[in-house]
Amino acid sequence: MKKFITILFLGFFGLALSAQEKTAKIEFKTLEIDYGTIEKGADGVRTFEFTNTGDAPLIISNVKSSCGCTVPEWPKTAIMPGDNGQIKVKYDTNRVNPIRKTITVTSNAETPTIALKIKGEVIDPSKSSVLTRKDKSVLEQ
Repeated sequence: MKKFITILFLGFFGLALSAQEKTAKIEFKTLEIDYGTIEKGADGVRTFEFTNTGDAPLIISNVKSSCGCTVPEWPKTAIMPGDNGQIKVKYDTNRVNPIRKTITVTSNAETPTIALKIKGEVIDPSKSSVLTRKDKSVLEQ
């Protein structure tokens, strides 16, 4: 009887060790979006596309940006294995300066935290023409 219980215990223990947990995996098409050079007030919305390549539903619990000038929007429902999703990021293009921001995605995926990045530069065309005039001599103006 002891042998039977020992063998049964070892069998269950072996099965427990060999059983793998199902996990979600998030795979982005790109981890960085380059806005390039855009004008003040231009459309600041960009989209990060991803796929759940795991074998369990993917739940994105939070998406947070490094400052208030960038507002993320993400799916609040589970993304099933093999399905696609999007994280939209809106940058405030009324701020004239270089863009270097990080968007942190937190989920139940195998890699629970992923950093997405946006970069570029917002210019004010009306101000750049003033700079051009300043470069001219007094006689040319």
